[in-house]
Amino acid sequence: MAALLPEILFECNGQAPAPSKDFYQLIVGRSKVFMRWWKISLRSEFREARPGELRESHEDFVDDSTLHAQIGIIFGQKTLSYVTSLCRGQYDFLERLPEPLMLYILTFLDLEDIAQLSQVSHTFQKMCNSDKLWEHIVERSCDWVTPEMRSLAQDLGWKQFFFTNKLQLQLQLRRRRKRQESQNVFLD
Repeated sequence: MAALLPEILFECNGQAPAPSKDFYQLIVGRSKVFMRWWKISLRSEFREARPGELRESHEDFVDDSTLHAQIGIIFGQKTLSYVTSLCRGQYDFLERLPEPLMLYILTFLDLEDIAQLSQVSHTFQKMCNSDKLWEHIVERSCDWVTPEMRSLAQDLGWKQFFFTNKLQLQLQLRRRRKRQESQNVFLD
């Protein structure tokens, strides 16, 4: 399973809280954690400060309370918790699947399951509300999708199209046809 992991598991950038203007970068690789910093100051004693880097193995990072405190201050406790979990080998392989494969898996879920999954995380919320997923759901649930229906769905959004009742869709399609006919008459 570790072969599925990319070289960089997590990366974020941030600025230290005020009054500091220092910039930080945190990278979690497969075997090491990198913390980089750039001192940004108008004070004369920091003008010659060079960028710095700290490299630690995952095992050393788990035991480094000083670095934990610094990451908590700069990036927040959620980021610290997530990075610590990664260093302990607690990976979420499901979220790391390529998006097309994840969307394919989601197409097998019931609507209730999709609604519940969308509440798990921001990543799943984005996928569960994506036009690609709802386009597949519409195509699976309808006998046929005409080019006119496809055009309307792209304008409305596939999820909105799916949940709009048939009478309203027919009305919108009629309005759309009339607009196109009037534009064609105008162009002729």
